[in-house]
Amino acid sequence: MSQTPSVSEELVRRAVARFAELFPGPPPRVAVAPGRVNLIGEHTDYNDGFVLPMAIDRAAVVAFRPRADAVLRAHGVAFGETKEASLASLAAPGDSDWFSYVAAVFWAFASEGLAVSGMDAVVDGDVPIGAGLSSSAALELATARALAAATGAAWDPPAMARLGQKAENGYVGMSCGIMDQFASAACAEGHALLLDCRSLETRPVPVPDAAAVVVMDTGARRSLAASAYNERRAACERVVAALAKTRPGIRALRDVTAEELAEQAPRLDATDLKRARHVIAEIARPAALAAAFASGDLVAAGRLMNDSHASLRTLYEVSCEELDLVSALARRQPSCYGARMTGAGFGGCAIALVAADDVASFCEEVLFGYKATFDLPAALYPCRPVAGARLLE
Repeated sequence: MSQTPSVSEELVRRAVARFAELFPGPPPRVAVAPGRVNLIGEHTDYNDGFVLPMAIDRAAVVAFRPRADAVLRAHGVAFGETKEASLASLAAPGDSDWFSYVAAVFWAFASEGLAVSGMDAVVDGDVPIGAGLSSSAALELATARALAAATGAAWDPPAMARLGQKAENGYVGMSCGIMDQFASAACAEGHALLLDCRSLETRPVPVPDAAAVVVMDTGARRSLAASAYNERRAACERVVAALAKTRPGIRALRDVTAEELAEQAPRLDATDLKRARHVIAEIARPAALAAAFASGDLVAAGRLMNDSHASLRTLYEVSCEELDLVSALARRQPSCYGARMTGAGFGGCAIALVAADDVASFCEEVLFGYKATFDLPAALYPCRPVAGARLLE
């Protein structure tokens, strides 16, 4: 089976071999979809702002074969279990285990009037679960790619991204934005994706060859992220509601300038004001980072990442000791242009922009320094920008 080098060959072989063990018959087809890392633009998506995600060379893999009946039967390699459901009985809300993310995509297809098909599937992947690299979106989009192939549905990445979001919002019950699914569906090889979260317009952004993106998984999982997310989203909504009383055209913080916010500051809660200051500044950073990449100005790109982390730490207050330390250790390395936390916060991952010819020593030095303080299952790995969901032929 031929495949692009952006997918682990061992991962694909393992999924296909497990499929042959569990579901004898003709060989399966294989769909893959990548995880993602957000280069910049944090907590801007639900404020109608901009984000700059990059699909990474870690993926969800679905080995699949259609069935003649209306049964979905799937095996999760990581969980060592096989589950099944009747497609006729899928109804929201479902559960939130791994199988529910698969079933949710079938539910979303059916709810939009698209054809569904019974299926045998083996699900595997190497996107770390709970690290903020969108393992759930990768699974949703790999499943969607498989189901589209099984039913002959046209593969339209933006439409499939919206279906993935609907699956997670409506069936699993997780209130995510559109960024994760869009990145997993629509990124291009060698590029990040500048996404307008209001219009859903996109622009591919070449990632310079001279730089590598290193994902730094702190090993600290995000136990506070859900409640903190809800609190900060509510703060943004309160600021919008307050400002809309004098300027009714304001729909989100996307519509507010820093000057307008400063003028209205006396009317706002001090904490809400800090949250809004972060968001308004952060909304401008994805386009600025894209421009820095286009001009090859990696120093400017790194400065933007450092500024983003400082804002997330002091204004949005979603960082933590682990994220702060690994980012600081990264910045101390001569080959590092900049580093920041990425994702919802309170654990998970940070990223660093590093000179491509010094990645190995960078990872060794940062990991050594981090483990001297925190005894956690941390890991650093450079990631390449890869294409979105696809079939391996």
